[in-house]
Amino acid sequence: MRAPAELPGVVAVIRKLPRSFYSRDDTLAIARDLIGMHLVRDDGVRSVGRIVETEAYMGPEDLAAHSARGRTPRTEVMFGPPGHAYVYFIYGFWNCVNIVTAREGVPHAVLLRALEPVEGIGDKTWGPGLLCRAMRIDRTLNGEDLRGPRLWLERPPRSAPKPLISRSPRIGVDYAGRWARRPWRFFDRGSPYVSTASSRLRRHRRDPAVRDEQ
Repeated sequence: MRAPAELPGVVAVIRKLPRSFYSRDDTLAIARDLIGMHLVRDDGVRSVGRIVETEAYMGPEDLAAHSARGRTPRTEVMFGPPGHAYVYFIYGFWNCVNIVTAREGVPHAVLLRALEPVEGIGDKTWGPGLLCRAMRIDRTLNGEDLRGPRLWLERPPRSAPKPLISRSPRIGVDYAGRWARRPWRFFDRGSPYVSTASSRLRRHRRDPAVRDEQ
């Protein structure tokens, strides 16, 4: 008979990140700590991606954050309890998924910018819109509890490689003035799936979508 910790359901619960991971006051630390964690989507088909790029947004002071515009129907989730998904739609085409952080009422979130495929992913994942399409994440998951059964984050196996974490200013937020220069983007510089990966690293991408375009 297997030990309880070896049962699949028990393992999933143990690896799922606890609410306390998201409720910390230090959103920058959360954004950094998310690098290497696994994002899991289960809608009858299980898909898993290793997080390799994030950006922290800390409104209302941070002018790059949606919550800088105040509490609106769109940003309501950001003001809510931590450990929920904030999914928004941009350019009439792309969905983007964020992780709500800090205590309730503090509108902070971390944008997931890129994933490295682990299981059940056959599409591009090196960009926030691409990863949502590959993981079947859309606005029906806005407000989703990340401790639930459809979308969650979990710790990788102990055998997983440690990420090589670097940081830089966030991408595409020039409109935010001095806030645009804050080094609040974190990424695994060893991963070919980071959105700004060099052409040398890109050659090591393994998913079918890349092979088709080379």
